[in-house]
Parts: sequence; structure tokens; C-alpha cells
Amino acid sequence: MALAQGSRSSLSYITEAAFGTTPTGTFINLPFTSHSLNMTKERVAGTDIQSDRMSRVDRQGNRQIAGDITADLRDTDFDEFIESAMLSSWAANVIKVGTVAQYFSIQDYAADIDQARMFTGCSVSTFSVSLAPNAMVTGTFGMVGKDMTISATERAQGNPSNASPFDAYSGTLEIGGAASAIVTAMDFTLTNGFAPTFVIGADTTPALEVGDAVVEGTISAYFENADLINRFINETETSLKVTVGDSAGTPNTMEFLFPRCKINSADVGIDGPTSRIITMSFVALRDDRDPAVDGLETNLQITRT
Repeated sequence: MALAQGSRSSLSYITEAAFGTTPTGTFINLPFTSHSLNMTKERVAGTDIQSDRMSRVDRQGNRQIAGDITADLRDTDFDEFIESAMLSSWAANVIKVGTVAQYFSIQDYAADIDQARMFTGCSVSTFSVSLAPNAMVTGTFGMVGKDMTISATERAQGNPSNASPFDAYSGTLEIGGAASAIVTAMDFTLTNGFAPTFVIGADTTPALEVGDAVVEGTISAYFENADLINRFINETETSLKVTVGDSAGTPNTMEFLFPRCKINSADVGIDGPTSRIITMSFVALRDDRDPAVDGLETNLQITRT
């Protein structure tokens, strides 16, 4: 008896021209470390009152797709997923938050049992990046979609990527334009708020509605002085910029720039005799400075080299 193994599984995708419709063509292999994509159905229970107290009706209602795809972030492999997260397109290796949604069909193939699940109408509702010392940079794409089918036929996909993942120790972090060497961890999440919209006569969504682009994160750093706490107390806005790289011969980099941030908490604790850590939460706001001077008109800008 064959059992599906994670080591024999693959993810691949293709961009949809029409929401929820899988086009012809070769799928693109997607590197990943884990995923939780699944279809759920809302339960619709009967409400009739019976003298024996037992329900006789139970049905399944609206279908929807949700789950996370987690991977070691790297150059080029996730360009289209980042476009979906930013609702925008790369221009001269730069992308800012926009308003144009992008959708994918995503194939989860179990090679050892020859079964393929096809998720359609998928878009990136949340995009999270996590950095820690001596570790690869982790990216998590929180997906929302329309529907799922399953078959014993795999759609053709390209070869796996050979791109080198980004790591935190090849990067830099700047707070207010000044390099910082005391940060121990950083993570942020861009939330788009994609949600299905259901109508009478269908059990799948005809479209995904989208909310505001909210960017929030946390930073942990060694407690060296009161500068970061004062920024919190005085509501002093600041910029944050983190650059990560890979270990290739000619390093590739990706820069995440938050041009206007507000620190919303600055907690300092003691956990034994070791160095004290300050943990801060921040929200990134739209940079409304004059774009003809240095304004970026976004709350997050990503640059690749």
C-alpha cells in the first residue's frame, strides 16, 4: 500500500487570465517547506424540532479555499506571488503596494500515489516575512481561493529552482536611516483582507473582495539605550529598511523599505541574567511626501537586485 509522503510532493502554479479558470500551459514549480492549502465547506444543519431530539438533515454549503504556503524566500521564484501580495507589478526591479489583483491556479501533486489537487482562483491575502540570526529568511503566503478539484492527472510543470535562499546574516537593517547592529529578530505582515463573496445559486464565490493594505510588524533588539523607547513615547515616526541577500557568487538581494513607521509598543523585560531585549511593534503608514522630492506614495516598497 502506497502512502503519500511529503518528500514526494510538489507545488506548482499558473497565472489565471480569468478568475477561477485554469488556463492551458506549463505550470511553474514553486519551492516550499510546508503548506496548508485546503478546501472547506460550511456546514448547514437542519433546524427542525424532533420529539426524539435527533437531527435528520445536515448539508454542506459554501466552498472556499484557504491556507498558507511557507518557503525559504529567494530571488525570482516568488516574483509573481509578491505581485499578488502587493496588488501591483514589478517595474525596474521595484514594486509598491497597488490595487490590481492577480489570481493563480495552484497544483498540489502527490507523485507516489499519482493524485493532484487543483486549487483555483487563489490570491495572496497575507504576506509575512520573518528574519532571525543564523537562519534562512522565511516567507509565508496566506492564500484565499475559489474552489478545488482532484484528479489522477498531473499538469506538466517546469523544473525545480536552483536559486539560493536569502539569509538574515547576509543582510542589513536601518532604523531612521542609520544602520543597526543590535536587532535580534524582525518580522512583518502585509494583510490585504481578501474574502469570498457568496450569492444565491452558487456554492463558490464569484469574486474575492479585498480590503485595505495593512502592514504591521515586530522588532526585537538588545536594550542598549532609550532611543527606541523615546520614539514610542513621543510618537516619533521613522523609516525602517531591511536588506537580505543570498550566498551566491554574485549575491542577489531584496530590500524591504517601510518609509514611514510608527512604533506602537516598546516592551523591555528580564529573562534571567542574560542581555535584556526590547520588543517593539510597528505599523507602516503611507508616505505622503512629495513624490517629486523623495516621497514614495506607499507603505511598503520592495526592491530586488
